[in-house]
Amino acid sequence: MTIFKEKLDEEFLTFAETKELLDEVEADRALDEDREMRYELARAIEHVNRFTVLDPEESLELVEELQTLEKVDEATAYKIANLLPEDRTELRSVYAKQRYTLDGEELDEILNVIAKYV
Repeated sequence: MTIFKEKLDEEFLTFAETKELLDEVEADRALDEDREMRYELARAIEHVNRFTVLDPEESLELVEELQTLEKVDEATAYKIANLLPEDRTELRSVYAKQRYTLDGEELDEILNVIAKYV
């Protein structure tokens, strides 16, 4: 017997947005001394604290600018904004599961957009 949970909503978030949300959760938990943080929550907070580079406004601007490019859809734009690849090899790994590959000019165009924000 398989039990499936129904997906009610889906929304992409950048690390910066996630960090803001988790900071609120962490602050709420800190107010209640009897309530411990679960391991998964503590690890998620540690992860976003370590890897968040941009502030939420900058990260959303980056996502919007990336989406104006031809071969960057919403999910890929958020993935790129979270990973902030520095070279062609790192950027190619983002597109590894896609049915198409980007040529050098397209990769450079995306990297130039990223360079504006980093």
